[in-house]
Amino acid sequence: MTSTVPALGTRTAEGSALEAVLLDMDGTLVDTEGFWWDVEVEVFAALGHTLDESWRHVVVGGPMTRSAGFLIEATGADITLAELTVLLNDGFEGRIGRSLPMMPGAARLLAELAAHEIPTALVSASHRRIIDRILDSLGPQYFALTVAGDEVERTKPFPDPYLLAASGLGAAPARCAVIEDTATGVAAAEAAGCRVVAVPSVAPIAPAARRTVVTSLEEVDLSFLRGLMTEMR
Repeated sequence: MTSTVPALGTRTAEGSALEAVLLDMDGTLVDTEGFWWDVEVEVFAALGHTLDESWRHVVVGGPMTRSAGFLIEATGADITLAELTVLLNDGFEGRIGRSLPMMPGAARLLAELAAHEIPTALVSASHRRIIDRILDSLGPQYFALTVAGDEVERTKPFPDPYLLAASGLGAAPARCAVIEDTATGVAAAEAAGCRVVAVPSVAPIAPAARRTVVTSLEEVDLSFLRGLMTEMR
């Protein structure tokens, strides 16, 4: 599955300024942020190192190059970034099957967006091999395109993934609603000029201009997302 499959269209409801919805994956749609940390703990334990729980907030939501690089430096482990990346992806993939725990409200929101033909993209810092496995559970039919962290030169917190997704859907970034669970993802979406809904998973995220913070996706529906765009007028 490629990251740049064009959307079939960008039709939205009459009078709505919402052109597309762009969603993060881990911790936003599927309850997998804990999986990543558990794998990191196990891999480093096998290397003879114990991870400090406080580091979890440092590595959550970021690209693997950043999180893995931080852990190598913090522990002094004798392993290269390339070697560690393989071990982490292998470990994570071993933990996921065809059925994954979805975040509350995620399945309902995806179905609603599809029913109203809202162009939707999955934008993740995870690698393509991981995204394609998780899509089996999420339902690939819900996404016009997907963007993986190893398919862009600069992934989150840079705006590139969200700019690519908006362009692929034929949408203006300012008319895209992004749903994210980490500060890293929020930073990427805001740098792209998108309207952000933050649903914090591991670390708190404060409200800010062009950013709305909710406690669960159960608070988010199409009317809510369209209302965010109306506020911008």
